[in-house]
Amino acid sequence: MKIAPNTTAKLIYTLTAVADGKIIEKVNEEKPAAFQFGIGQLLPAFEKNLDGLKAEDEFSFILKAEDAYGEADPYAVFDIPIDTFEVDGKTDEKMLQVGNTIPMTDNDGNKHMGRITKVMEQAVTMDFNHPLAGKDLQFSGKVLEVI
Repeated sequence: MKIAPNTTAKLIYTLTAVADGKIIEKVNEEKPAAFQFGIGQLLPAFEKNLDGLKAEDEFSFILKAEDAYGEADPYAVFDIPIDTFEVDGKTDEKMLQVGNTIPMTDNDGNKHMGRITKVMEQAVTMDFNHPLAGKDLQFSGKVLEVI
């Protein structure tokens, strides 16, 4: 059976950032990833590159940033007053560390995940871009099973 809409494929793969070759994710045979195709949950370019493959087929392809998680948006990075993070008049210093990801709610009640990039005396700089935004991604791996 081949990968097509309404099939599920078990894959092993290594995901790397093209720019620096850094491994972002490695999925091995002990815990293969299962993806359901054709239901709109996967990146369209990811599905397109795997379409038609069958068990034991190997793959290697690059998704440009615009076909993956988009370009990084400079308007998705901004300073938030430090008192926004106060609970009962106190700020949790352990929470406000560079690199931490914190769930935030906008004025309309929508939830967003923001990564702290800088902590200052009066404000915290947060980046609300997807962690892989602006990155070209390489997927290399093998199809184990298609059902």
